Amino acid sequence: MHYGYIGLGNLGGHLAHSLVRKGYDVTVFDLDRQLAERHLKDGASWADSPAALASRVDHVFTCLPSPAVSEKVLTQVLTALKPGSTWIENSTNGRDEMIRLAAMAEARGVKVLEAPVTGGVHLAARGEITVLVGGDKALFELHKPALETIGRKIFHMGPIGSAAVIKVITNMLAFIHLVADAEALMLAKRGGLDLAQAWHAITASSGTSFVHETEGQLILNGSYDIAFTMDLALKDLGFAMTFGKEFGVPLDLASLTQQTFMKGKAAYGGGAQSTQIAKLLEDLLQTDLRAPGFPARLE
Repeated sequence: MHYGYIGLGNLGGHLAHSLVRKGYDVTVFDLDRQLAERHLKDGASWADSPAALASRVDHVFTCLPSPAVSEKVLTQVLTALKPGSTWIENSTNGRDEMIRLAAMAEARGVKVLEAPVTGGVHLAARGEITVLVGGDKALFELHKPALETIGRKIFHMGPIGSAAVIKVITNMLAFIHLVADAEALMLAKRGGLDLAQAWHAITASSGTSFVHETEGQLILNGSYDIAFTMDLALKDLGFAMTFGKEFGVPLDLASLTQQTFMKGKAAYGGGAQSTQIAKLLEDLLQTDLRAPGFPARLE
């Protein structure tokens, strides 16, 4: 099948490249053509617009920064994508937004899978990210080989909207863990412990987490370079709080975490790395969390 991929940023660029590397026929588009250079070098073709891409492919993947951008791009795609094709959305959207966008596509005869990803940019680069899928089961099976190319663990969660809910839940947990990990590392530092040894001890303990084992290293390095922004974290926490109200679940920890990230955005800007949330404690206590031997980026 000939796939199109729109959105070649931190995540989408890696997901599209996995398809190209595995020999799929892929046409790509991004507002910044330079982001497509490695794809074109490895055999992908270029389209000059979302509509031009849609007119040449069987199915379209997108990975975009917000529901508003997803809707704008989808509107262009639907002018040229033939009926019976599939739109596969790798972006993180709210459930209601995803259902609404899917209805737009289906009204034009285009089938839809939501397939947000989780696990971090470093896993996307290796083709080992987790893919959370919502949509028709038969449609999922049709595209499962491509999904298994971009990710290692694939979960079909149910109908459209299901993947949006679980993706928001996983991100909510990640941000809570991130704030908690910063507090734990600061306790270790202020308690006079060797910070590198403390990180290893936590990693081997019942208190470890995926966030500690990955983003904790970037905090200790001081790069904070997780390729995920404060604004994106706040977007996802906003989705979580909306679900909490809708489902009648008090989200006390998520609410506190949202407030902490609002402080982080005020201090460092919405484009700052989400991992820089640890700097709030560092700056408050005038105590850095640096330790030798940790990478600036995750591989």
